[in-house]
Amino acid sequence: QVQLVESGGGLVTAGGSLRLSCAVSGRTFSSYAMGWFRQAPGKEREFVAAISRGAARTYYADSVQDRFTISRDNAKNTVYLQMNSLEPEDTAVYYCAAGSRYGLRTNHYEYDYWGQGTQVTVSS
Repeated sequence: QVQLVESGGGLVTAGGSLRLSCAVSGRTFSSYAMGWFRQAPGKEREFVAAISRGAARTYYADSVQDRFTISRDNAKNTVYLQMNSLEPEDTAVYYCAAGSRYGLRTNHYEYDYWGQGTQVTVSS
C-alpha cells in the first residue's frame, strides 16, 4: 500500500510564498508519476501540476504557470510544490497524488493514491 503525507500548508498574505511537501512510502516512489491538485470550498478538485517519474517533464495548469514549480527528489521519496506570488484565488486544500499510468495526467481519476490534503489560505 502506498501512503502519501502532505505538509507545508498555512496562512500567507497575497504575494507571499509557500512550499508544500509530500512524503511517499510503501512502494518504489520512482515508479509513480506525481501530481498536485487543489479543491476550494464548493468547487471541484482541480489539477495544479504534474511531474514525470524521472522529473524530466512537468506540466502546469494555466492558472499557476510561471508561479508554481513542481519538483521531486527520488532519493527522499518526496515531491514538492513551490508556490510563489500567491493570490487569494489559490486558497484551497492541496492534495498530492501518485499515478502508475504512463505520462503526465491531469484528471484526478487517473491517479491511484492520494494524501489527506493540506490547507493553504492566502489573505488579501
